[in-house]
Amino acid sequence: MIGVDVGGANLKVVHDSGVAIHYCPLWKESPIRDILAAYAGEKAAVVMSGELADGFCDKTAGIAFIVDAVSGALPDAQFYGTDGLFHLGATPSLAAANWLASADYLRELYPNAVLVDMGSTTTDIVPLARFDDLKGMTDLDRLKAGYIVYTGLLRTTVPALLRDVAIDGVSTLIASEHFATSADVHLTLGHISEDEYTVQTADGAANDRDSSLQRLSRVVCSDYTEIGEANVLSIATGFWEEQKMVISSKVEAACESSGASEVVVAGIGSRLLEQTFGWHDLRSDLGEQVDALPAYAVREVATRTGLF
Repeated sequence: MIGVDVGGANLKVVHDSGVAIHYCPLWKESPIRDILAAYAGEKAAVVMSGELADGFCDKTAGIAFIVDAVSGALPDAQFYGTDGLFHLGATPSLAAANWLASADYLRELYPNAVLVDMGSTTTDIVPLARFDDLKGMTDLDRLKAGYIVYTGLLRTTVPALLRDVAIDGVSTLIASEHFATSADVHLTLGHISEDEYTVQTADGAANDRDSSLQRLSRVVCSDYTEIGEANVLSIATGFWEEQKMVISSKVEAACESSGASEVVVAGIGSRLLEQTFGWHDLRSDLGEQVDALPAYAVREVATRTGLF
């Protein structure tokens, strides 16, 4: 059996041999069936969050498309919903249930913890002691509660968090354009490697450090040759400081409201979160599966419940 997580940007598969993460931008291309054809004949437990992609007119259409595409490749697939149950077909409860599958799996292993799962686009913040209260929550509910922050390791645009920055010691406004992303920030600061820069760049150019320096320079309407490395590092550092503040403040609030005494981290940003905050990286317990935690978790939940 495989576990599948269909996100808006990436399709993740956990199988007996490890983890596969496929770039699959649902707002642009939707090769779900083609990707999953490699796993034909497998039973599959599936979660999703890609129904929100703006390639779909609404969530209902997104859910229907994803269920149809997955089932076309994997006829035995069953889909986990925010009701904590598995379903054979499209239903509203399938929308953005991937985080709940992670909570369902981890709640008995880490009952006094808050899970922080940092992906390419978002960071989930989930108090594991309150599973029954979590069931049925939509993304809107989670935004209201501070249980999801729309900032991630790779795809967040710089002006989403940063409004101004010191350039040559002068407070300078940021251009609100899609010039650079968090991937450029974290590559420039040495938090990720070029191999870990797995998303499309803002300008379609290379994903090396020099190209990232140029993209970051554009957020103050300049070239790298104009402002130099010190000023670019000021932009990158300013963004990372804002990103840390947003995530840590919501984690602190979740710990306080739930009484959690521990924070555990997962996702492609888990190493960075551990290094920065000292939180426990689930990679030491689960290995590479933490990069695709919902896909791993939904497979484990399906196994636990005797689904297949």
